[in-house]
Amino acid sequence: MTVEQLIDRYCEAWSLPAAGARAAALAEVWGEDARYTDPGADVTGATALLAHIDSVLASYPGSRVERTSRVDWHHGVARFAWQMVLADGRRLPEGLDIAHLSTDGTRIASIVGFFGALKAR
Repeated sequence: MTVEQLIDRYCEAWSLPAAGARAAALAEVWGEDARYTDPGADVTGATALLAHIDSVLASYPGSRVERTSRVDWHHGVARFAWQMVLADGRRLPEGLDIAHLSTDGTRIASIVGFFGALKAR
């Protein structure tokens, strides 16, 4: 799986309506004891991340996460922009994720997420 495919499968785990399908997608790409952080969450492991995804999707039923940029990566670290698209087609502000990959590049070891565009100085 390429890094782009790895990231897209991760985004798909945030987008699938069925909990079992989300768990299966995440299991393909999420490393054992991988950590996810964003301004409102800090969780470790697939079970905790799936619970967080479930709570987000409960607040935004029918939504999906769409990658909106190329995946830029080097030395086992990737960054990509994404946007949550609501069921009615409206889009929330774009976010940016920084992903650290496993040493063999086949799994996500951590994600650090940021919401909204960077502000000018």
